[in-house]
Amino acid sequence: MQNDDSSVGRLLSRREVLALFGAAGAALIVGCSGDDDSPTVRAASPTSGAAGVATAGPSAVATFAAVPSCVVRPEQTEGPYFVDEMLNRSDIRTDPSTGAASEGVPVALIFNVSEVVGGDCTSLAGATVDVWHCDALGVYSDVTDTAEGFDTTGQKFLRGYQLTDVNGQAAFTTIYPGWYQGRTVHIHFKIRTQDGLEFTSQLYFDDDLTDEVHALSPYAQKGVRTLRNDGDGIFGQDGEQLLLALTPSGEGYAATFDIGLQTG
Repeated sequence: MQNDDSSVGRLLSRREVLALFGAAGAALIVGCSGDDDSPTVRAASPTSGAAGVATAGPSAVATFAAVPSCVVRPEQTEGPYFVDEMLNRSDIRTDPSTGAASEGVPVALIFNVSEVVGGDCTSLAGATVDVWHCDALGVYSDVTDTAEGFDTTGQKFLRGYQLTDVNGQAAFTTIYPGWYQGRTVHIHFKIRTQDGLEFTSQLYFDDDLTDEVHALSPYAQKGVRTLRNDGDGIFGQDGEQLLLALTPSGEGYAATFDIGLQTG
C-alpha cells in the first residue's frame, strides 16, 4: 500500500504572512485556533488553486484586518486512492455495477461550503464535492493494493460526488470507515469550484467513538487497529481541526462539516 503522507503547503514566517496579506490576489485565509499567541499560516499548495489554511492565536487576530466568519480548515494530502469516477450520487454505499451495498454503521455527512471574498462569507453554490474512503475492512474500491492484498478494479463503492446547492450544501450517505496499516481512520474529500480551483483534505473521528464502532460487526473481523489519531503523521498536520462532531442518528450517526474557501 502506498503511504498518503506527503505534506501539503508550508508554514510561513510572520513577515511573509504580512507581505502576502497585503499582496493582491494572495490565496490566504486567517482563522483563530486559540492555542497560543503565535500566528502560524499555511500557504496554498503549489498544486492547488484554492486557499490553504491560516491559524492565529487570540492576540494575532488583531494583526489582520479581515477575519472571515466561516470556518477555514487545513488542506491535507490527497493520497493514492482518488479516482475521478464521475459518480454524481448522494448515497455512496453501493457498487453501481452490482447494487451491493458496503456493510457498516451509517453516517449522514453534510458539507456546508462557503467562499471568502474580502473578509465576507457567502454560500458557494455549484461546487463539486468528492468523497471517498475505505470500507469496514480497510478496502478501497477501484484500486489494486498488494500490501493489503486486494484488487477491486472496476468496483466503485464508497465513492461519489455532489454539487453544492444554493445554500452551499452537499449531502452524502456513507458508512463509518474501517482502518488499514499506516493510517488512522479517515475520510478523503475534495472540493472543486466552477473557476477551476481545488481544495483537498481529510476528515477524522474521535478515537473513543471509533473503538466503539470497530467493536461491532463487520469491523471486528479486521481486528484491533494499529494506529490512533495521535500516532498518525497526517493527522498531526492540524488534524484536530478536521475532526467530525458526530451525533447519533437512527442506526448510525450524522455530522455537518463547515468549510470556507477563498476563491477570489
